[in-house]
Amino acid sequence: MTTSPVFAPLTLPNGTTVPNRLCKAAMEENLAVQPGQSPGEKLFTLYERWARGGVGMILSGNVMVDPAALTGPGGVVLQKGTDLAPFKRWAQIGKSGGGQFWLQISHPGRQLYKSMGETAVSPSDVALDLGKFSSLFAEVRALEADEIETIITRFADTAGLADEAGFDGIQIHGAHGYLVSQFLSPLTNKRTDEWGGSLENRARFLMRIAEAVRARVKPGFGVGVKLNSADFQRGGFAFEDARQVVEWLNGKGIDFVELSGGSYESPAMQGNPQEEGDAPKTSTEAREAYFIDFARDIAKVATMPIMVTGGITRLATAEAALAQDEHGFGVELLGIARAMASNPFLPRHWQEGHHAEIELPHVGWKNQSLSGLATMGLTKAQIERMARGKAPGDGGSPALALAADQYRAARRASRYRKWRASTR
Repeated sequence: MTTSPVFAPLTLPNGTTVPNRLCKAAMEENLAVQPGQSPGEKLFTLYERWARGGVGMILSGNVMVDPAALTGPGGVVLQKGTDLAPFKRWAQIGKSGGGQFWLQISHPGRQLYKSMGETAVSPSDVALDLGKFSSLFAEVRALEADEIETIITRFADTAGLADEAGFDGIQIHGAHGYLVSQFLSPLTNKRTDEWGGSLENRARFLMRIAEAVRARVKPGFGVGVKLNSADFQRGGFAFEDARQVVEWLNGKGIDFVELSGGSYESPAMQGNPQEEGDAPKTSTEAREAYFIDFARDIAKVATMPIMVTGGITRLATAEAALAQDEHGFGVELLGIARAMASNPFLPRHWQEGHHAEIELPHVGWKNQSLSGLATMGLTKAQIERMARGKAPGDGGSPALALAADQYRAARRASRYRKWRASTR
């Protein structure tokens, strides 16, 4: 067994202890039982495997706070009136390996597919710009002030139900261009009221959610935030903004902040986050721990642990990412996402001394948006296989994986629309 610092325990601000520094980071599963959008056998099978994988913490994929606003048609919904029985079973399974299990709770805002049959909402009526793929997304309208308050309450409701169901914590998704991120970014928040304009006003939505959630749950229940280190778009949410937001989160009962980056328009979370015109990084820097420099700098102003996610595939990379600077500042948690879709037991193999390495599926197509969709398709193909009790494989052909993902999404969207019609 290795004595690597990666496997040292970490006590969070809420007083609970994570058995090691590795977290299965959130990935979109789209495996909810339909109708009802609840966890079922596929998710149970998938998370039982991840629970045995050796991570100290598991983060679920998006769990939606509003049934009218899903990141994908197979998304899980947890709201007032939801039957908690399947969630209680999911929580037990996710914790069965000895690690903590947290739900990532989210609202997509404008990043809502047209096939869902709903109208998208955002701080302002700024539509996604994905070129010819823009037509895949729903029409967007600006939120009214009372609707903003309702969504804040929904986040608190979902967190309270997660606490009741036996999860260890929730993570507020404020990254990747979803609704909280849309409020933070001046590219998508053009409001002139108390929710827009200055960074303080743009961050108000996140701060209010964090306060409402912490007030709703037990003191020992975890509350985390996922935040973009930057949008990686000119004029967007920048690194200096992220550092200031983390400073504002100090003292609000946050147990860790996970740093990522990008959005559907600029999918930096899939690797090599560079703005147009930046000098290219080396191939190793582009592939591994690509948000670590941002995270280390932000750790200097944070009173809570900082987690970084993105590109970690080797134990040596994980150990280097945890290294502190000469003043004792550094990252304390590491998120592993796509590598856990390729090998769900990767952390356990590292701990047992088998220095396994993962070669992540890569799509090098010219069109960045299409390449991003295909990369997600490969990962979802691996997740689908594991949910059926099979080995993950390599995801197969990017084109076929993308086509299969689109086919599954279309079928699930049809079932989702029928469910929504029956509940109105």
